[in-house]
Amino acid sequence: MIKNILNLGDAALYCDFGKEVNRETNTQVIRYFKSIQKENIGSINNLSPSYNKLIISFDLKKTNFENLKKLIENLNITNEDDLENKKIEVPVCCDENFALDIVRLEKKLKLKRERIYENFFNKEFFCYMTGFIAGMPFLGDLSKNMRAKRLETPRVKVPKGSVALTEQFANIYTFESPGGWNVIGNSPIKIFDSSKEESPNLINPGDIVLFKEISKNQFESYSE
Repeated sequence: MIKNILNLGDAALYCDFGKEVNRETNTQVIRYFKSIQKENIGSINNLSPSYNKLIISFDLKKTNFENLKKLIENLNITNEDDLENKKIEVPVCCDENFALDIVRLEKKLKLKRERIYENFFNKEFFCYMTGFIAGMPFLGDLSKNMRAKRLETPRVKVPKGSVALTEQFANIYTFESPGGWNVIGNSPIKIFDSSKEESPNLINPGDIVLFKEISKNQFESYSE
């Protein structure tokens, strides 16, 4: 549940769900996020869920902090069992041209690449949030023996579609971007599609993601 609701500048507030970063806390964030979406409140112009916070931007001409705070406190919140979470399979090619940091990870994790990939592809991931770049999903939770820190020197350009790991999370770069995560492969499918105005994200908070290994030939057979 919400621990506190606080001001964030003149026209935003954030709901604080605590310090923990885990699936249980994040599920509470998603419940509020989807419940507020469903209410279609005219004074709210943006909702930004994160691991354990929910930022709500609003129109000062239509409401204020105190009124919106009371509204949120009295909302009927979606039951956890009623959340509509998709299960999505994402193909990944781990050819050496795509697995930019697998050698580094072998040294850091003290695991052979076969075991790293076995652990990765046998894992069911939970989407905590999307952000940093449009539609990029933050997926948890990697087991402790799979957690590595970011690169000491981030890349200026990480290729679009790169699948990468850091600490307890995996992600997919939806566009070419600077980044310091450990890249282990690449996915040929669109994770973010701006032409779909209503639902541009393939993966949304609360969804379950399973990665499936594909060959270089299979990767090349996918069309944009």
